[in-house]
Amino acid sequence: MAGRQQALRPVVKLRSTAGTGFTYVTRKNRRNDPERLVLKKYDPVVRRHVDFREER
Repeated sequence: MAGRQQALRPVVKLRSTAGTGFTYVTRKNRRNDPERLVLKKYDPVVRRHVDFREER
């Protein structure tokens, strides 16, 4: 059962678009979000909210 859960919800890295190199690590549901994830999150290096894009 755990192997199937891993395949459906892979761990993805979200890298800041501000160019600071800051990353978040999260899980995503591949069935609901097949394309690359883009989330607006806080980047402590530039001290503001910016878009974070999924890296593979």
